Amino acid sequence: MLAASTFSIRSSSPRIGDVIQKLAPFLKMYGEYVKNFDKAMELITIWSEKSPRFQELIDDIQKRKVCANLTLQHHMLEPVQRIPRYELLLKDYVRKLPPKSPDRADAEKALEMIFMVAKHSNAAIAEMERLQNLWEVYQRLGLEDDIVDPSNELIKEGPILKISSRNNTSEKYLFLFNNMLLYCVPKVIQVGSEFQVHLRIDVDGIKVRELNDTQFPHTFLVSGKQRTLELQARSREEMNSWIKAFQDAIDRKEKSSESFKIAVHRPETAPSPLKTEELGRRAPQWVRDNLVTMCMRCKEPFNAIMRRRHHCRACGYVVCARCSDYKAELQYDGNRLNRVCQECYIFLMGHVALEDREGKHKGILEREAAEISGRSLLCSSLQLLDKNGKGGMRGWFVIPRDDPLVLYIYAAPQDVRAHTSIPLLGYQVKDLSQSDSRHVFQLAQSRQVYTFVADTEELKRRWMRAMERSAAGITQPEEDEDTDSSEEAE
Repeated sequence: MLAASTFSIRSSSPRIGDVIQKLAPFLKMYGEYVKNFDKAMELITIWSEKSPRFQELIDDIQKRKVCANLTLQHHMLEPVQRIPRYELLLKDYVRKLPPKSPDRADAEKALEMIFMVAKHSNAAIAEMERLQNLWEVYQRLGLEDDIVDPSNELIKEGPILKISSRNNTSEKYLFLFNNMLLYCVPKVIQVGSEFQVHLRIDVDGIKVRELNDTQFPHTFLVSGKQRTLELQARSREEMNSWIKAFQDAIDRKEKSSESFKIAVHRPETAPSPLKTEELGRRAPQWVRDNLVTMCMRCKEPFNAIMRRRHHCRACGYVVCARCSDYKAELQYDGNRLNRVCQECYIFLMGHVALEDREGKHKGILEREAAEISGRSLLCSSLQLLDKNGKGGMRGWFVIPRDDPLVLYIYAAPQDVRAHTSIPLLGYQVKDLSQSDSRHVFQLAQSRQVYTFVADTEELKRRWMRAMERSAAGITQPEEDEDTDSSEEAE
């Protein structure tokens, strides 16, 4: 009697929402099937081509009445399509239910559960694709044990140019993961792997910033604890894409580590020195050889025979053999002994420091080019012609903001001592471009004449304007002129 009454109620008020709610959790098992669907389809295709006997068996099954003239691949696709079909049917069912239907609440809850099942299946597919792509990358890298990790996520890969301290470039290849950067070299003979991993840099502690370099455009600096790299992209768009990818990796790492500090991105013309607490703990940016003509510690000029260039592995300065005849353990290089300059050795080893140089009075020429270029009214490369107006020296010219009446001339933009200086007060500035096809201008006072050649007409006009103001004794920069000292004049 009770059963008949219940059946009567069910017949008069049919419901399916409550039934689907009970079955929906079990539908997640389709996720495993969907995850391996592409691989299964690929195996059937491979063995159908390899084995005629296998193909005959498949053909025999497909001819049976139960298959309804459909292929095996079509039947395999049915479970993949089942969850989306359930979702579409339930959406249509909920839309057509009366507002006061007793099944509305259960149907809406069931639709929500089916939506979560579909989301689970999609996530399973995405995860499978990620692992497949990751495995292919690992195969290209030679399946090295310390690299293969299924939890890694590839953010970006691509070719790049590496700028060496000797001013050369070489083709490299980068793989940027969520937790590490792999610095690789393409193999000439690709047997077993496509690339050879030269260096691994942890994303934890990495910093990236754009560099303003007229000789190498589209360059950026990647500074990690293990190594610092100067890299050149093929275009500004590609450079921005790499910087964005690095920032994405940094941001992800920051979320998992509250103590991580994001690198400050600011274009600079000169390498920024490491902070004292980072000395030996982080790989420095090496100052390029062609940017200096003298030792950055003792200020003695370099020559090819007696005084050669070396790099301090702690601070990255270019120094002579005498100033770098020291060895110290560097944390970023696994505490191995490395060549360092005297000042870094004193700091790292804790020995008694030499006489403090900062307390000494510096001569007018003993000002570092990078230091005063960073806060200058104008700085750039110019050519100073000889008296015949033909040859001459090319150097780095600076009018400091704190000494605006003097022109400092350096042989290179990273020198620690000026070659000479010219007090500009009282000079006349003349434009000689009408009599010369080059961008030529002069400083003249009595019998003293200096002739300069700029790289562009715009740069020549900027120098003439700056020198005219200094010659007139005007010490304040023009308000409407951009005198950002961190930007190199072009």
